[in-house]
Amino acid sequence: MAALLAAAGAASAAAPATTSAAPATPKQPDITAQQAQISKILGEVSQQRIEGHIRKLVSFGTRHTMSETESPTRGIGAARRWIKAELERCGAGTPLQVTYDSHVAPVSARITKPTEIVNVVATLPGTQAASKERMYVVSGHYDSRASDVMDATSDAPGANDDASGTAAIMELACVMAKYKFDATLVFMAVAAEEQGLIGARHWAVGAREKNWNVAGMFTNDIIGSSKGDDGKVDNKQVRLFAQSIPATKEMSEAVRQLVATGGENDSLSRQLARHTKEQGERYVKGFKVSVIQRHDRYLRGGDHMPFLEQGYAALRFTEPAEDFSHQHQDLRTENGKVYGDTIDHVDFDYIAKVTRVNGAAMASLALAPAAPQEVKLRTAALTNDSTLVWKANGEPDLAGYRIVWRDTTSANWEGSKWVGNVTEATLDLSKDNVFFGVQAVDKDGNVSVATYPLPLR
Repeated sequence: MAALLAAAGAASAAAPATTSAAPATPKQPDITAQQAQISKILGEVSQQRIEGHIRKLVSFGTRHTMSETESPTRGIGAARRWIKAELERCGAGTPLQVTYDSHVAPVSARITKPTEIVNVVATLPGTQAASKERMYVVSGHYDSRASDVMDATSDAPGANDDASGTAAIMELACVMAKYKFDATLVFMAVAAEEQGLIGARHWAVGAREKNWNVAGMFTNDIIGSSKGDDGKVDNKQVRLFAQSIPATKEMSEAVRQLVATGGENDSLSRQLARHTKEQGERYVKGFKVSVIQRHDRYLRGGDHMPFLEQGYAALRFTEPAEDFSHQHQDLRTENGKVYGDTIDHVDFDYIAKVTRVNGAAMASLALAPAAPQEVKLRTAALTNDSTLVWKANGEPDLAGYRIVWRDTTSANWEGSKWVGNVTEATLDLSKDNVFFGVQAVDKDGNVSVATYPLPLR
């Protein structure tokens, strides 16, 4: 393909011969090398600690949202107190801030009486002034259920659904608390997922009301087993569910422009998924991040959905093939078949791999610059090349920008061009034939999520 022209220096091409040449584009930092800090973090993720967390969560008998709250050993109250105490213990001496996010949920379809819903939230503040208001959230839900979603007394171990996800985010919080990141990381054990995503929705709505900059959210829900209901083991991949455009009655102007330019596969969540797949597979060798182009499993949902409702980019991690006899089931044996979400059906090594994928994504996002803003494609003239413009990032360690592209039938980026620290560039590629994105890169080679360009009229 023809060489790219950086618009910041392009005017010199038409200048008289006596005019000095435009400065050369600075060399692109190495974006393919593994970052030492991220590799070290992932090396510290402990399968043994994850197993210990799951065993402790299962020991509470049931963690149903309306279960016992006063007992020190049984019910959701004991579970949340233990989660908070454990995060406080492992975060001692670090900047990790552990709090309860609590509210009383009124009577609803799955809540029979006003019930206190308590999320346990561990926040690791960012250290760069230009980035600390940008945050990335990772969650697992610590409540559990039996066959009857209203049964608050029967044993409901919830080993996979979702002690697995809760253990993963606790491990990440404890490991990552010892490190510094430009942006802020939030680790949440949320409640009342089984009763209608109540805990996550409360936090997401509050974040939007406070105008918090949640640049990405991951939920880990049912990441505990590598064996499907057919008995086959698949421990080499995880599903990552990513929404396209929201299924709303009315389109926002941004979504309308996305659809008008064929960018349905370039939503905020799809861009986040591409980044997560790339980073996860880079750092966790031999493990595939399989992006599923749906917001969740068919007609089902999870704690990322309230974030999607608020306009945030949000994704769901789930094992490759679920075994429904070990999910939302009373503990029992029928005709020789064992039912129930018990710990003997959990693969701790597999959970550790998914935890590392989460860690790679979270760390790379929090170390990288923000995704470029106000990215546009010039459309004033009919041309076969493409000129993109964007607003300059404000990070002090910014090195510059790269433009990425792919064929319109491809899911992942196929080509790229480093353009340096400019805010306009022209490529000898037709905007009619490919999809573009613009990424920001810092001096250490950390790369932002790509931003899809909307038309500049």
